Amino acid sequence: MCTLTLPVSTPRAIASDTTNFETDAHVKLSVVSPSRAMTSPLVVPTTQAEFSGQPDKHVAAGTVKRLLRSPKVSGVIVVLSGGVGAARLLRALRHVHDPAEVIAIVNVGDDLVLHGLTICPDLDTITYTLAGLHNDVLGWGLAGESWRVRDELQLLGGQSWFALGDRDLATHLYRTQRLNEGATKSEVTAEISTHFGLPETLLPASNDLLRTEFETDAGHLSFQEYFVAHHHNVTVTSVSYVGAETAQAAPGVLRAIENADRIVIAPSNPLISIEPILQVRAVRDAVRARRSDVVAISPLIRGSALKGPADRLMRELGEEASCVGVARRYQTLVSRMIIDELDAERAREIEELAMEVTVTTTVMSIASQAQALATAVVR
Repeated sequence: MCTLTLPVSTPRAIASDTTNFETDAHVKLSVVSPSRAMTSPLVVPTTQAEFSGQPDKHVAAGTVKRLLRSPKVSGVIVVLSGGVGAARLLRALRHVHDPAEVIAIVNVGDDLVLHGLTICPDLDTITYTLAGLHNDVLGWGLAGESWRVRDELQLLGGQSWFALGDRDLATHLYRTQRLNEGATKSEVTAEISTHFGLPETLLPASNDLLRTEFETDAGHLSFQEYFVAHHHNVTVTSVSYVGAETAQAAPGVLRAIENADRIVIAPSNPLISIEPILQVRAVRDAVRARRSDVVAISPLIRGSALKGPADRLMRELGEEASCVGVARRYQTLVSRMIIDELDAERAREIEELAMEVTVTTTVMSIASQAQALATAVVR
């Protein structure tokens, strides 16, 4: 088994990076247009030493430090996607791949109905990010928001713990209108994507009821109660995926997986962003059947999520919170893991799970790091 090592341009320590894969987005990356991305391919040196002129101190002894000269993926890339981490990866892929050939299969386990409106946080985060409209200050919603409706609702004593901006409300109002008219979530997602001018295809994992819920020391909680109302600051004893046993894959999802040249599991929370997608039985079976073409990116670095509850959730539920723990979770589905350079010493343990390993930066806080990760994905 061979470990691939890709370089990064900016030395960093995990403790100094405040970027959050799942909840916050503080740095806005420039997006290269599809035409420019296709005419200016990113050239990646073979080793860290070639890239920086310095010895590669991160790679464990015995690790093969070379980039296989495998061809770049030229066809469709399917990305199993949560929220912010997936949105950043999809944006980074624009630098190295035609976005019209990218399909995101998006988690719907944290969707909710509030104020009578159907809200799809992960679909909306990805849409707004790829449209260049994501609120990078808050890490969710639209940039340039106003909050008059929320403020008035709060004065009236209504539910205001889940804040919806005035512009963001338009998306939820439109989605709810179309669903009430008989459209499916897939159809509405396509309409919203067209409105925002996205070249990528976004597909909800399922149009059926599928909800992630928690048993905690504060009682039974819905996803948003856990994540937003309690700031994921309660101990979780179990996670359930309500509706998963009967949920069907949305139209186009299975065909996309079956026909993709590469399938990528984004650096999203394995338990609450990726697992709800895989809980749709047909989706899991389709991904497993393509294992040799599936790549996963670990969202954990040195056993920690940069922010968010992925590491804590894994520990609370008895799993090892590390890139190796993530690899074990994906072992039957994935043939190659991409891990951060700071975890290079764990590569051999992952190889023992019959997986290849690529070592590169997995933090997408600056453009060069995002491009390095995107390049690792398409090689």
